Amino acid sequence: MNSFTLCLRAVLPAFLIIMAGYASKRAGFVREDDIPRMNKMAYRAFMPVMCFHNVYHSDVSSAVRPALLAYSVAGVLCVYALSLLYGTLFVRQRDRRSVVIQGLYRSNFLIVGLSFAEGLLGDQTLGCVSVCGALIVPLFNILAVVTLEAYNGETPDKKRILLNIAQNPLLLGSVAGAVFLFGGLTLPEPVALAVQQMGQAASPLLLFLLGAFFRVGNARNHLRELLAVCLGRLVVVPGLALTVAALMGFRGIEFVTLMALFGSSAAGNSFTMAQQMGGDADLAGDIVVMTSLFCSLTLFLWSLLFLRLGLY
Repeated sequence: MNSFTLCLRAVLPAFLIIMAGYASKRAGFVREDDIPRMNKMAYRAFMPVMCFHNVYHSDVSSAVRPALLAYSVAGVLCVYALSLLYGTLFVRQRDRRSVVIQGLYRSNFLIVGLSFAEGLLGDQTLGCVSVCGALIVPLFNILAVVTLEAYNGETPDKKRILLNIAQNPLLLGSVAGAVFLFGGLTLPEPVALAVQQMGQAASPLLLFLLGAFFRVGNARNHLRELLAVCLGRLVVVPGLALTVAALMGFRGIEFVTLMALFGSSAAGNSFTMAQQMGGDADLAGDIVVMTSLFCSLTLFLWSLLFLRLGLY
């Protein structure tokens, strides 16, 4: 019963906030055309501050774990390779192929995953997750740009990709936090309090906007691809990645970070990128909606299983 309660506590708050966002849109408190602008504001203003705060207040030995970072990058690249193989072999339409690949490998790590990790182990995971996210999220973006442009018949623009990496708000926030942490610098108390409050607001705000984003497309037109991505994103990918991680000896905070990375729903901005770069936007939107809807259940079951196995 204690295991059940702990795991339920990790996923239920995020699910309720998502549902609150959905209910607010249905009630007319949030308009459809407000969501992209609010999402952009949250991503560029609140999330970098959250990353800064989490790194700035983290214990160095807890936040920076080379083995975890190496496994995370290698795992994402392996999942991407398998997603590419699946998309090439089984998805005929090019605009759907890029969306399926993106839905399989790209998780909502720093929104759903961070909330899950914090609910499971508390604030002690935040620095570790943020440092990992500062490395993984730009990698997600690079692979997404390359995939979408390749299947749209365009040559990936290397300069634009490098510029996007250098300007990534999450990376900049985490690097700034590391500079303050390792440089022994201290923020003035009023500034530190403002940073703390903005950082604490970031995750609930983005979960709320994820709920407001929910839309129901014509799923019957792409039901096969939708079901394949949901199964792959929420069951196959975490099953493979976390089993290998357990066999390699990852435990505690590191294992929870990997659960958040590989077990979260498809990234919300995968819909935006597909829409802007010629992918099947209806399929991309349905993937985000359905994986977000079922993610609470699958993360709960994964966390319960691995807790009973003593991995964290």
